[in-house]
Amino acid sequence: MSDVATLPAPSMDLIGPGRLVLVVGPSGAGKDTLIGLAQVACADDNNIVFPQRVVTREASSFENNEAVSQMQFGQMLAHGNFAFQWEAHGLRYGVPSSIVEDIRAGRAVIVNASRTIIEFARRSYANVTVISVTAPPDVLAERITARARPSDGQIGDRLRRAVVAPVPDVVINNVGLAEDRAAELLRAIGRV
Repeated sequence: MSDVATLPAPSMDLIGPGRLVLVVGPSGAGKDTLIGLAQVACADDNNIVFPQRVVTREASSFENNEAVSQMQFGQMLAHGNFAFQWEAHGLRYGVPSSIVEDIRAGRAVIVNASRTIIEFARRSYANVTVISVTAPPDVLAERITARARPSDGQIGDRLRRAVVAPVPDVVINNVGLAEDRAAELLRAIGRV
């Protein structure tokens, strides 16, 4: 199954001067773990923002998301509450529109996002950095199994999903100590 991004048409004026940092990669790569560690490290920096995504699944200790129903998500979308949104695995994900003001104010916004929105982001925002977090298939499978989320569906389906995406700016192979990989993420963000 491929992700489906449904996005507003980009404007002719790119949103800036701040930076949009998209953290992308397959299920089980550990994106939320690294983002969480980076968020703790950046807690004293008001110029780095980690917005909470909106997702149509139950809340999880593995990610920092606001859980909403499909109907609530549709209402939020209709009211223009998302800077962008996408669908994957029968779920809907949205990034709050408040990031636009953060970026216009010169802040860096770090978001766990779908690879399908990279091209849209690069056409809409003046400064985009794409960080791909990945891991070997056996590690991905272990992590997906460990989180035991019913919404993950069949592990094999998640591992086989192919998403064609532009080349990222940074690749983090997330094996070994999460703290070491989070340090790589912080370097890519420009924090260290």
